[in-house]
Amino acid sequence: MSKFGELIDASVPVLIDFFTEWNEPSVAMNEVIRDVAAALGDKARVIKIDVDKNRELAEALRVKGLPTLMIYKAGQMVWRQSGEMDANTLIALVQEQA
Repeated sequence: MSKFGELIDASVPVLIDFFTEWNEPSVAMNEVIRDVAAALGDKARVIKIDVDKNRELAEALRVKGLPTLMIYKAGQMVWRQSGEMDANTLIALVQEQA
């Protein structure tokens, strides 16, 4: 959990994708997340967290639906949504926090 605190306490917005390898919508988001990371470059941090390997964190954050996307700014969650999204919408949401 302390490592998570370090991840989200960044000077740039942090987009987190909670996913699993077996969930179809999660797998479908892989390419979208890659595109978002490429488009944002060093203006944001994009992190993928496997729910199966980080159950305690997922439970603490009440991650139920997959994928669950969150944006943190200076350690605070500023946006959260479950389900698939397109790259342009995600990029715009992250840029609003920059």
